[in-house]
Amino acid sequence: MSKSIKISAVIITFNEEKNIGRCLDSLGGVADELVVVDSFSTDKTEEICNDKVVRFIRNPFEGHVEQKNHAVSLAKHDHILSLDADEALSEELRKSILSAKGNWDYDGYFFNRLTNYCGKWIRYCGWYPDKKLRLWDRRKGGWGGVNPHDKVIMNKNISTSHLKGDLLHYSYHTIRDHVSQMNKFSDIAARVAYEKGRRSNLIIDILLNPVLTFMKKYFIKLGILDGYYGFIISINSAFGKFLKYIKLRELN
Repeated sequence: MSKSIKISAVIITFNEEKNIGRCLDSLGGVADELVVVDSFSTDKTEEICNDKVVRFIRNPFEGHVEQKNHAVSLAKHDHILSLDADEALSEELRKSILSAKGNWDYDGYFFNRLTNYCGKWIRYCGWYPDKKLRLWDRRKGGWGGVNPHDKVIMNKNISTSHLKGDLLHYSYHTIRDHVSQMNKFSDIAARVAYEKGRRSNLIIDILLNPVLTFMKKYFIKLGILDGYYGFIISINSAFGKFLKYIKLRELN
C-alpha cells in the first residue's frame, strides 16, 4: 500500500559558494529537512547555508563515500534525497519527487542526470542519460563504490523505479576546472588502485587505455555530436586515464 513519507535532503560541501545556493533553492518545498555536511570550507559556503533553513555540520573529509554516509546518518528521516552541491532538481523532477513522496511505493528511485559543461548541456559522450539512484530508504541501502566514484548500493530483494525529469549537474565552469578536478581525482584513483595491489602496464594502461577511451567517448558514445565541448570532454577523459596510470606506475 502506498504511503506518504518525509524526506531528508543531504549534501556534502567544500568551498561550494558558486553552487550551494542554487542546490538548496531547488529543494525548497520538496525536502522536509536540509542537512549540509561541510569539510571546513574557507569561502562563503557556510554563510550562504546560514541564510537558509539548513542544519550545517562540519566534519573532516576522509573520502566521498565516508562523508556521504556520515551525512545520511545525521538525517532525521529515513527517506534520503542525496545531491552534490553542484546539482539541482529540474522542475519536472521536483514534481516527480513530490508525487513519489505522497505515494511511496518503492525502496529507491532513479533519475537521469544532465550535465552542463562550460555553459553547454552535454547529451552524448556517455554523459547522458547518466542514471543515478539518489532517493531511497536508508534502511534498504547506503553509499558504496570506490572513491572518488561513489554510488548508492541497495540491499538484495529491493524494489526501484525511475522518475521523470533531470537532475541538473553544473559540473565545470571552465576547462581549467575540469583539468584541476581530473588531477585531484586521478590522485585518489591511483592511490586506491595501489592499495588494492594493482599495477600499471606501460602498453595496455598508459598507451592503449587513453586512446581507446577517446575513441569510445567521441565516436561510439557520439561525443562528436556535442561539438567543440564533446571533443574537449573526450580528450580530457583520455587524459584522466593517462594521469591515473602514470601516477599508479609512480607509486609502484
